[in-house]
Amino acid sequence: MPNVLTRLARTIESRKGEDDKKSYAAKLFKRGPEKCAEKFGEEAIEAIIAAVKGDKQNLTEEAADVLFHLFVMLSVSDVKFESVLQELERREGKSGLVEKSERKKK
Repeated sequence: MPNVLTRLARTIESRKGEDDKKSYAAKLFKRGPEKCAEKFGEEAIEAIIAAVKGDKQNLTEEAADVLFHLFVMLSVSDVKFESVLQELERREGKSGLVEKSERKKK
């Protein structure tokens, strides 16, 4: 059974080509990759501000916005959520320091 993030990714993907008057994701897709990336950045900054202020409720809400806009940005860039999950699985159990040093060698 897919989890909420997988369902969200699928829902966002299904909004490509939909009526932008009925779907916020469709509206973002219509505006292009640059706008999708910009919106992701705006939401990330809002999450950072909430974290710095120690506002847990707002951080929770902004984190949800960050995830939504990340999925839109991935979709408009033709990167499947499943690919991101596979990359996370590849890294699982490996020190972040080791994984990062391995990427630098490529």
